[in-house]
Amino acid sequence: MSRQKKHVQKKRQEQVKEEKIPERIQNSKVHDSSSKLIFGNAELCSQFLRNYLNMPILKNVRAEDIEDVSERYIPMFTEERNSDTVKRVKITEKNSFYFISLIEHKTKVDYNISMQLLRYMVYIWEDYEKEMERQHKGISKTKGFQYPPILPVVYYEGKANWTAPGNFKDRIMFHKAFEPFTPGFFYKLIQLNSYSVEELIGKKDELSLVMLVNRIQEAEEFRELNLPKDYLRDLSERSTKEVLDILERVIKVMLRHFKVSEEEAEAFVGQVKERRMGELFENFKGFDLPAAREKAKAEGWAEGHEEGRAEGRAEGRAEGHAEGRAEGHKEGHAEGHKEGLAEGFQTGQKEGERLLLLKMVCKKLKRKKTIGEISEELEEEYSVIENICRTVENFAPDYDIEKIREAMTCGDKILIY
Repeated sequence: MSRQKKHVQKKRQEQVKEEKIPERIQNSKVHDSSSKLIFGNAELCSQFLRNYLNMPILKNVRAEDIEDVSERYIPMFTEERNSDTVKRVKITEKNSFYFISLIEHKTKVDYNISMQLLRYMVYIWEDYEKEMERQHKGISKTKGFQYPPILPVVYYEGKANWTAPGNFKDRIMFHKAFEPFTPGFFYKLIQLNSYSVEELIGKKDELSLVMLVNRIQEAEEFRELNLPKDYLRDLSERSTKEVLDILERVIKVMLRHFKVSEEEAEAFVGQVKERRMGELFENFKGFDLPAAREKAKAEGWAEGHEEGRAEGRAEGRAEGHAEGRAEGHKEGHAEGHKEGLAEGFQTGQKEGERLLLLKMVCKKLKRKKTIGEISEELEEEYSVIENICRTVENFAPDYDIEKIREAMTCGDKILIY
């Protein structure tokens, strides 16, 4: 596997871990996240296949017959389509034959959807072929080898009607002239807004309630949604805890969309956990939404104000530290420059004195003066004069100061003490 594919796989696995039952749905595309919650649950997915696709071969599909194999096909997914899922579904009891269902979720009309689905399908078939070849080398080249059927499904939650062509051929130029040589297939379209409220209630499953909630765009629609009490009671009583968790999160997403405060949203969805969904819908009808929005706005302002103060303090400390370092550097540079001048002057003065002493000693050596005589006349210690005399004796009798200085210096410093 290439490094890029490994990176994509790792990223996808991290997303799956975070999205299994998230405390707060992170994706900015709310419907995409809701879709992943729906189709990530085997019970809701089985309801979708049984009750919404209108295919007799799927009428007995159970949750335990469904295996999510989306991670197997990670390389064909992209970040903006991370709500897509691939299921392998067992459709017969006695046969190990599997049916692969591919669900493509959309919130806007996508006119290139058939090409996207074809890429998915070819990828799945190629993967199936490789798997069979690993088990029985050369099997794909035999007469009896067949590929599994794939049902491409588009689950569409957008408000506008779906107007993209349903047949892949319609995306190919001159497809009628080249019809015998052009692949063609239809995808199954499930358009949420094509169902009436009554039709969804008639399904009597948990997915119908999720779809009803996902249809709602305005708070007034939720307020006017009159759901039968027995419908809500039956769903509350028979739903598994995992399905209730999903219902809770989908409703919470809707309430956040209405700008309901976190505290009040928690109170509402708490009724889902307690299997009192009928009360949730009744209580929302009397809920003062404008006041709740003002409260949420105030809470948000307070939180933002406190966060802003904290960030401001942190930034102020950082800026003050940086400015302090800059000013300290500047002042230190000036002080260092001043001290350097003083030290340089002092050093230069000492070296000047030493050079003068060297010249005077050399003059007296030319006059054949002894070390003792020179020490006495210049009032310098005997050891100092002796050291100079031994150093310059190789330059006798001329005692050329420039040559002596060149031999006795390192850089600009005279090496005599």
